[in-house]
Amino acid sequence: MAAGTYDQATQAGILLEGFLLLGMPEGFRAELIEGKIVVRPLPDGDHEDCINVVLKQVLRKSRTDMDFSGNKGLELPTSEGRPSNHAVPDGTFAPLELRLFRGAESWMAPEGVALVVEVTSTKPQADREAKRRCYARGGIPLYLLIDRDDSSVTLFSDPENDDYRQLLTIPYGKPLPLPEPFAFDLETGDFG
Repeated sequence: MAAGTYDQATQAGILLEGFLLLGMPEGFRAELIEGKIVVRPLPDGDHEDCINVVLKQVLRKSRTDMDFSGNKGLELPTSEGRPSNHAVPDGTFAPLELRLFRGAESWMAPEGVALVVEVTSTKPQADREAKRRCYARGGIPLYLLIDRDDSSVTLFSDPENDDYRQLLTIPYGKPLPLPEPFAFDLETGDFG
């Protein structure tokens, strides 16, 4: 190998190592999504209110008792199958009986996660596309996207390879049916 050239695996390893060593200033968080380090400010109050609306309904209405984390780092595979995407969903739900978050490292595998939730903010295209692909590759069964720019809610389901095979988009104000293990209609009128 010529001096100064690296193969793709070496470059990905250097990027991952640098990402994991990042020290973030207070008020920011970082993710590594599809080979790019994404730094975002912490969410605003309206963003957090959307998460709170979902959380309250899941805890009250879900057929299965759920654990929740608002800051759980997920280590997700790339399109080549290597685990080098590192996403922090706005909300992560897993069946309570799994105790998935107890004892977990900062970055954990997605096995057992039932649903991830994202609310669009400073980089909405990442939530709509790149993170959707990452969650599908990780085999996360359900991805709920609350799109504040479009005043819509989309449920992605049935992950296969790099995407979800099914999606249902509704405007704010309409109920969104969540399948098992949740089995209830999510009321979306409070997102607007």
